Amino acid sequence: MADVIVIGGGPAGLTTALFTAKNGLSTTVFDTDETWMHKAHLFNYPGIGSVDGSDFMETLRTQVDHFAAERHQGEEVTDVSESDDGFVVATDDGEYEADYVVLATGANRDLAEALGCAFDDGIVDVDVTMETSVEGAYATGAMVRAEEWQAVISAGDGAAAALNILSNEKGEHYHDFDVPADAESTFGTLVDEV
Repeated sequence: MADVIVIGGGPAGLTTALFTAKNGLSTTVFDTDETWMHKAHLFNYPGIGSVDGSDFMETLRTQVDHFAAERHQGEEVTDVSESDDGFVVATDDGEYEADYVVLATGANRDLAEALGCAFDDGIVDVDVTMETSVEGAYATGAMVRAEEWQAVISAGDGAAAALNILSNEKGEHYHDFDVPADAESTFGTLVDEV
């Protein structure tokens, strides 16, 4: 059983996975690689002068893999439901369980609907932490916004969900904050790779 299952491998989903895995939560990601980022070129992402969307995604996957998130590349989630201990996620290959689930499936809101999340005017209703009406279930990115589909907004949604999960697990407000002196011990060779 994982601590966190993330459904979706775009900026929101992989940012969630990066934060949770980096901070010690067992994290499983289901990534069908259907992100809109393959059609994008980033000029408007803070800290990035210019990068192809596919290259950006490859870097983000490298970061997530570095922190040992279990990534199921190409495995599509067909259902998600609540269980006594959290959530059950179903694919054609089996069922997976987790304490938390983060939905990051772009504008596809089918899994949020199946889970019984509340909607407001056609979009998934979330609070500022990205938690849905179903406790322990989070929705991010395009599924919670009518038209504001930007990589940086989606990544921020994923970070908000991850930090709320981490705060719940640690029992206090948690901040993922690194300093230059810790870069090598935290990131190792990844510092030079990305």
